[in-house]
Amino acid sequence: MEGRAAALGAGTVLNALATGTGAAFGIDVETRARVELDPNAATNGVEGTIAGAPDADTTLIERCVALATERWGDGEGGTVETESDVPLAAGLKSSSAAANATVLATCAALGLTVGDDAGDPAVDVTRIDACRLGVRAAREAGVTVTGAFDDASASMLGGICLTDNTNDELRSREPVEWDVLVWTPPERAYSADADVDRCSAVARMADLVADLAATGRYVEAMSVNGLAFSAALGFDPDPAVEAMPDVAGVSLSGTGPSVVAVAEPENPDHDLDAVADRWSERPGTLRRTATRNDGARVIDGPATETNTQTDTP
Repeated sequence: MEGRAAALGAGTVLNALATGTGAAFGIDVETRARVELDPNAATNGVEGTIAGAPDADTTLIERCVALATERWGDGEGGTVETESDVPLAAGLKSSSAAANATVLATCAALGLTVGDDAGDPAVDVTRIDACRLGVRAAREAGVTVTGAFDDASASMLGGICLTDNTNDELRSREPVEWDVLVWTPPERAYSADADVDRCSAVARMADLVADLAATGRYVEAMSVNGLAFSAALGFDPDPAVEAMPDVAGVSLSGTGPSVVAVAEPENPDHDLDAVADRWSERPGTLRRTATRNDGARVIDGPATETNTQTDTP
């Protein structure tokens, strides 16, 4: 009873902390999970490990396995291991990616077929139901304030997802083709530690961002979001301002600290190389990647990294 799966990282269009409405888009960085189930291990629970981070908290991925086997299996225990190209606590939805990959890997270990059509008799579990279960696990593990259904949807389904995080409802999803540049400074920021009261102070700006996103003006939405939530969460807006002349949109991602800029590949006015030159003068990591519209998937073997990153002094 073994299963493997991979799920996407994501960038932010609208942070849901202020109003409960959020939007995010899948990017080509992945977290992979391998789950081994043992029907005789149910009484011993689930043991999790995170590759390269022996001291990391594994409560989330362990809870994902436990909830998935309770719902779709017979309460089997076992082990779960994740490895990731998504940096932890960097605003790139590492928790959502880990949860989604773990839930899908558990479904695979149970021999269940995962798909998107709830009316298809061949589909045992839909990806959106798997996503909601991962969000429940994230809430129970205490790694999120809102449940992050926007981040989880983008990670699971790909494309841009606009959601109601209060009710875990997907309001819309659209494919998008953007080139992406991510700057991640050395410090880390944990979503559960975000100042919700400060974010609530920019609720009117968040409503404006939601209106822009609902009409398909995603790049304008993310730039407004970035300035508003950088101020609310205490991050320097200068990296976003530096990028604005050469990109379609740029935003603080999640609760930070990463800043994500996007460009339309065919637009001659967009120049991520110029932005990378400016951002390379800042300490941290630069990552070039792209949006993805396929989302999370069950896999037969380890996935390969397709993006590039550069450490700057």
